[in-house]
Amino acid sequence: MSEDSALVPGTIAAHTVCLLQKMGQVAFRLAEERLLGLGLRVRHYSVLQALADRGGMAQAELGSYLRIDAATMVSTLDDLERHGYAERQRDPGDRRRYLVILTDKGDETLAGIQTALREVHEEMFADLPKERRDLLGEILGELNYSEQLRERFDATRG
Repeated sequence: MSEDSALVPGTIAAHTVCLLQKMGQVAFRLAEERLLGLGLRVRHYSVLQALADRGGMAQAELGSYLRIDAATMVSTLDDLERHGYAERQRDPGDRRRYLVILTDKGDETLAGIQTALREVHEEMFADLPKERRDLLGEILGELNYSEQLRERFDATRG
């Protein structure tokens, strides 16, 4: 393997943070490219999956849950409504607020998105044996629940 063929060249690759940043960028671009065929983006998937997992949620609650800023959430929901994947409905318990609801079309679309993301996973990790893929998933899963990282990330968001 030549240093010129590395995604993160030279001694830059000695920093795990630099490797993670680049791998995240690669994963994001591959996923965006794959989802574009469905007329969607990664952020659309996150919202649709959250609604499938948790049911209808207020827009602000959904944004907080996914750690998506208000402006991005509005444009994402506008996109999903325009495609018929989600809709805003009055909350029957509080007529002053709206709930974001996953539509049947959105629920059906999730299967295609999940297939596309599995394909990206296979493409991205094709060079790793299954045990190493599993280990990477376990480590990232542990970091996903790190209270320290969550608090630090939330503090940087303002």
